[in-house]
Amino acid sequence: MLKVKNGEHHKLGLLYERYKKRLFGYFYHMNKDAGLSEDLVQNVFVRVLKYKHTYTEESKFITWIFQIARNEGYDYYRKQKKHQHQDIDEVGYNLNHSDDFQQKMEVLEKKTILKRAMEQLSSEKREVLTLSKFKELKYKEVGEIIGCTEGAARTKVHRALFELKEIYLTLEKR
Repeated sequence: MLKVKNGEHHKLGLLYERYKKRLFGYFYHMNKDAGLSEDLVQNVFVRVLKYKHTYTEESKFITWIFQIARNEGYDYYRKQKKHQHQDIDEVGYNLNHSDDFQQKMEVLEKKTILKRAMEQLSSEKREVLTLSKFKELKYKEVGEIIGCTEGAARTKVHRALFELKEIYLTLEKR
């Protein structure tokens, strides 16, 4: 990124190749629309070029680009008057690929319940879980992205997980 910042714009392609999948996954988890997610990823890299002067070595590049992605997503939804993000479509759930049909059905049922539970969380809680658990960012990075301290990010993630567990258990009983 420092090379891009210093005018070597052709290096942006390398950053794009390195981060496009992670950004796409972030947007797709929030809106379940592949086309929209691709557009938002493209817009993020337009912003990276536009705001390259704001990048400093003090923060990690991944944190900086996810802050841009978060702002791009919010701006899009604000323009569309859609403040409520839709939920994840695919959960990073470790599926057991056994040939046992019954076991596969149980895993599918659990995945469905988990998706329904995620849908019942607020968009803020879905976002912190997506960043920390599905995108595997550290609490410090999550805090920088959402604008709070590392400790506050950890607390938000734990509260979101606790609420998700309660919702999941309630749905599982039905």
